[in-house]
Parts: sequence; structure tokens; C-alpha cells
Amino acid sequence: MKIKALKWFSAVPVAAVLAVSLAACGGGAGSTSSASPTDALQGSDQKTLDKYTTKDVTPVDKIDKSKLGLITDGTLRVGTLSDAPPNIFIDPSGKFTGYDNELLRAVGAKLGLKVEFASTDFSALLSQVKNKQFDVGSSSISTTDKRRETVGFTNGYDFGYMAVVTKTDSKVKGFADLKSDVRIGVVQGTVQDDYVTNTLKLEPVRFPDYNTVYANVKSGQVDAWVAPSQQATGQVKDGDNTKIAEKVVNTQNFTAWAVNKDNQPLIDALNSGLDAVIADGTWTKLTAEWYKDRPTQAEQTPQGWKPGSKAVQIPAK
Repeated sequence: MKIKALKWFSAVPVAAVLAVSLAACGGGAGSTSSASPTDALQGSDQKTLDKYTTKDVTPVDKIDKSKLGLITDGTLRVGTLSDAPPNIFIDPSGKFTGYDNELLRAVGAKLGLKVEFASTDFSALLSQVKNKQFDVGSSSISTTDKRRETVGFTNGYDFGYMAVVTKTDSKVKGFADLKSDVRIGVVQGTVQDDYVTNTLKLEPVRFPDYNTVYANVKSGQVDAWVAPSQQATGQVKDGDNTKIAEKVVNTQNFTAWAVNKDNQPLIDALNSGLDAVIADGTWTKLTAEWYKDRPTQAEQTPQGWKPGSKAVQIPAK
């Protein structure tokens, strides 16, 4: 596996998935059309990060919970995925868990809010947050400018990697080999879909979830899956005859929770809770627990990126 520093169900036939995905590819949050393509493999742009990161936050004990505009008072209703470990998934006991969701539970606890999760498809999630079916979307969401037209976002709590997943003996060795003769799988509506469609100018095979696209890599129905590398790591297992051929760190668009963009009080409250869990060491603890390849602060904060507001400090270990 090469690493560069730059910045869900059973297998189904490709043709059937392609037909379904094309039928679902109209406008809306899941659409990949973009007047200005986003190159997800560009390096970190600190000016862009600063533009969207708040200078500081309101202390959690000063948050007025009566003004958060929640669907149910005292409860964060959260839309998430069920099959994307280590970030967002359902464990064998039926609990919604993973890095993103456990961190959000910790933020909710700081705010004195109950957190309730429900499963959805990524292609629908941002529209559901916009339409107030959920208070929050939690799904390792990269905060692109295109997505900001649909929803608002908190400050960042994570950064992303992109990966190419292939069969072990594949001719595809990494991003440079993604050409028109390669059958490329993506999950519909993701940054990876946008990257393949609008940056590489290729037509991928779009799948509804991570389990399905990975199953089609294993069966040879597609040659490569362009994936968030966290989810790729959660899928690729010994004995599958698959591998992560290449992964690239991308801190240009941080990962954040999605909120209705007219609900600034809730965005502000979540930012306050996030700073609180960063300051008390919870963020560091959960990051090391869920990302085994990020044991040190340097690996948790590459290229000058850091979570939360500009004011919060990550405690020294």
C-alpha cells in the first residue's frame, strides 16, 4: 500500500446498480453535477479552512437549549449510516456507534442533550437535514462548498483520506491508473463520486452503500473502488483477495456534522460542545481508539489542521 501526504448489502450486478443509480441522479444533495469541480486530492488550503472555522465558541454552560430548534426538545435526532466502520455503523448488539457517532454522543453529553440515531442512505442525508427530518447528519461528511449550498456545518472534527481499493492482483495500482477503461465504483453522492465524475471526467458505477460497492470489488464486477479510506479500512479484510492500493490524505475540506443552515443556534451549540470535548481530551482519546493508524498528535493533526474553533487547544499527552 502506498501512502502519500497531500492533502452498504450483498453483491448485485453492476448493470442493475447502474440503472438504479442513474434513475436517482437528478438534482438535490446527492447530485454530482457541479459548475466548479472539486478536486478532492488537492493539498490543504489553510485560507479555506480559516474561512469556515469560528474564532471561538460560547461556553457550554452559556448555551440556551430552548433556542436550538430541535425536532424534539432535549434530543438530537441524528441521521447516520449503518455500514461504514470505523466511523458510522451498527454494532452486533444493534447500537449505532463508530468514531463520528461516539464523538457526537460526547458532545451531546456536554450540552445535556439525549442523542438518538436513525439509519439512512448517504445520498438522501443532506436533503433530510435540510428538510428538518433530522437535526444533525453524522456521516464523515466532507464540507465542500457545493454541500454548503444545501446545509450548514459545524467546525471540523476530522479530516479525510481517499483510497483506491482493488483486488490483490489488479492492474490498478493507484489514482494514476484510473482511466476510461477501468470500471470504477463509488457510493452515490459522495466526494469520491464528485472526484471521479467531475475531476477525472469519468463515468463511475454508482452504488447506494459501502457494503455493495465493496462486494462488487470482491466479485470483480468493478475494477476499483474510490473510497474514503476510513471506510475502506473497515471493509478490507484478510482473505478477501483485496487491498488498499493507495491512499492520500486530504485536509482541504474538513469533516463536520451537517445542520439545517438556518439553525445557527444549533450549529453554535455543537461547536461549543466540540470545543469542550477537545479541551478535556475526549477527542484525542476517541481518535486514537477508533483510528489505530493515528496514535500520535502529529498523525491526528496533519499539515497544520486541527479540530474545533481556532481558540481551542488540544491538551498535550
